Amino acid sequence: MKRRSQLAVLIAALLPASVLASTIEDVVLNNKGKVVTNATVEVEGSDLKVATDKNGKFVITELKNGLKELHVVAPGYAHLHRDITITNDENQSVTFNLKRSPIEVIDIEATPIHMSAMESASPVSVLSGEQLRRQQAATLGDSLEKLPGVNTNFHGKVASTPIIRGLSGPRVLITQNGLDVSDVSRVGPDHSVASEASTAQQIEVLRGPATLFYGSGAIGGVVNVVDNRVPTDSTTRGEWNAEHNSVDNQKVVSFNATTGTDSFAFYADAFWREADDYEVPVAAAIDSDGEGHSGDYKVENSNEESDGFTVGASYLIDNGFIGLAVEQFNRQYGIPGHTHGEEGEEHSDEEERVFADLEQTKVQLLGEYNLDNKWLNKVNLRAGHTDYEHAEIEGGAVGTTFKNETNELRIDLLHNQFSEWNGGISFHYKQSDVEAQGEEAFTPPSKTESFAVALMEERHFGDFLVQLGGRIERVTIKAGDVLLPNIDAHAHDEVEETDEHDHDHEESAETIRVFDVEHEFTPISLSAGVVWDFTPNYNLGLSVSRSERAPSASELLSFGPHIGTGTYEVGALFDLDEDGHLGLSDQAIDLETANNVDLTLRKTQGDVGFILNAFYNQVDNYYYQIDTGLYAQSGHDHGDEEGADEHDHSSELPVYLFKTGDVILHGFEAQIAWQLTDEFKVDLFSDYVRARLKDGGDLPRTPPLRFGSELSYQTDKLSAHIHVTRYQKQDRTAPQETATGGYTLVDASISYDLSVLNQDMSVYLRGTNLTDTEARVHSSFVKDIAPRPGRSFALGIRGYF
Repeated sequence: MKRRSQLAVLIAALLPASVLASTIEDVVLNNKGKVVTNATVEVEGSDLKVATDKNGKFVITELKNGLKELHVVAPGYAHLHRDITITNDENQSVTFNLKRSPIEVIDIEATPIHMSAMESASPVSVLSGEQLRRQQAATLGDSLEKLPGVNTNFHGKVASTPIIRGLSGPRVLITQNGLDVSDVSRVGPDHSVASEASTAQQIEVLRGPATLFYGSGAIGGVVNVVDNRVPTDSTTRGEWNAEHNSVDNQKVVSFNATTGTDSFAFYADAFWREADDYEVPVAAAIDSDGEGHSGDYKVENSNEESDGFTVGASYLIDNGFIGLAVEQFNRQYGIPGHTHGEEGEEHSDEEERVFADLEQTKVQLLGEYNLDNKWLNKVNLRAGHTDYEHAEIEGGAVGTTFKNETNELRIDLLHNQFSEWNGGISFHYKQSDVEAQGEEAFTPPSKTESFAVALMEERHFGDFLVQLGGRIERVTIKAGDVLLPNIDAHAHDEVEETDEHDHDHEESAETIRVFDVEHEFTPISLSAGVVWDFTPNYNLGLSVSRSERAPSASELLSFGPHIGTGTYEVGALFDLDEDGHLGLSDQAIDLETANNVDLTLRKTQGDVGFILNAFYNQVDNYYYQIDTGLYAQSGHDHGDEEGADEHDHSSELPVYLFKTGDVILHGFEAQIAWQLTDEFKVDLFSDYVRARLKDGGDLPRTPPLRFGSELSYQTDKLSAHIHVTRYQKQDRTAPQETATGGYTLVDASISYDLSVLNQDMSVYLRGTNLTDTEARVHSSFVKDIAPRPGRSFALGIRGYF
């Protein structure tokens, strides 16, 4: 299987203190004997990394004696690992031969140990390059929804977060370069993620528990947006893009650039986006009042405007770098269904529409230092400060304001190879102050603080790769003004039976108990995984983990109207007594515990590649909401107006209470790629998750079974893709939840590369929902009023330098 060609030359070079080091020089070929240019060769457990030249050759200097594991990576090829023993007086003849892989293999950036889709025990996906640019959308969840195992909670095109294997919200952590994005998107579906895909280098998804790397808030998975805001080199390069989309008259402009000198590197990016209300392929969309509006082919209040910029700089040294970046992110967007105008009243659009005004300032300090130390090999530093504010504007005035101020520090200490083990220890500190003020502030101000220590190790035993890890965390949640209002929660049939309808809202609102809360948790997570290369070109992966999660402040302390979900939320700190009144709960507040098993079969090389993954996840003490059957005032009491029907319940919301129970989630993800010729490739995928209560019943808003295919044509200049996805009907629903019909989406894109005045450019045309299908996302809270956009065409141009 291994070919030998030119003699690799090992040259001993004298270093300080008479320590001998070696230089290795070699060549990288493909399985047809042709040279592979721009392949990356790196030494595992170190920062030594080089690229092959036009002749496929590379040189790595300053290698000390001993066993070294080299990792070779090139686009379109499977990764290659090779052990080489470096000695002072022995030459070696080694040629690296890479084999084609129709599934792109890209390393995860923000983990201390090596992880990629084809090689790690835990399932991961990476969206980068042309694929990222084709799939990027205004919101993060919509950008990632074509990845196996990932769905969107689509909130009218203006907000979305990823759903990973049926889990979202506080169980899926969203990070930027390994640091918490620190917005309030995990609290409500109408809250946008403060991150931008158009300036990202790649977006990484860790499916299943990723608590070892990121903490208990990642019990369901992690989405990490990677960019070059703190540059690690000073090579001059950049990218710019301009696009127009027909369905909502959206206009997007973005750019990013890196440059510098030998010692300093500089980075800048910026983007601007503006869009109107988007069009839908239905003649009568159901509005927030439950009635159809004939002839209205747009989703009202789905417009948005956003902009942002980032500047960063790094000081480069021989053994690493240290750098700082500052980002300003601004976004204004309408919230579909979130209006308070009444039928028959005359209101201007400004008065009727409710929109969010989001501002975030983020500072990140990133550093890396390679040590010439007997024990330690490298130190990675990540620190961040985020100041987030999100105001909801109603009738031209601020109705509710959400704030989140977060400070975070993470230090990874990676050791030298010890008995062939690679890995290290990680220290992680995070403090978040979250505050909501206004008539829809359903959670009190709270402070969450966590400190964690984690250990991660991996080693190759012949054909086996073993990955082990553990993490212990201390989480403290403090809130000084927790409210327990004596609300008039009642069933509608009780109201009808009451002669005088005497609920005395004003007296009830004055009876409010205020108290302090402090809870401490100690989540512990353990993980073990093995990847077995049981025959050439195939491997089998098994990952077993036990992860614990501390409940979020909103799950514990909520008590108020949440208009984004159309519910009156009550946290797990409270409960219903025998008389149906809400009071403090006498139940213990426990950790949520996930026991997860992943089994993966992969074909890594050849014209056909595949990844077949099955998972089983039992979550004990799972926090979820139940419908109490009661109703409470939303805070917008339109029934008091003159002439209002005394039986009108339009200003009331159903009361949902956070409870705990044991749940089981199991399913699969399948991805198959067939390189038909050098130009044509076919990709097939499918995923499914079954989410149910252990004692019976289904969890709400679980994505349905889906499957799809993509036919791609790729030459040096031309790229064309046709993508078809089928979403099946979802009728496994929770109480009070409606079923959603199935639908098929057809998308296509074509791009052509050209050079103008020595500038590399690409002109592209992208079409989505080409059949103009009515498509309602089952996992969306607003599926009835905001289906997916209709047929749309996007025309754009992209340049590289």
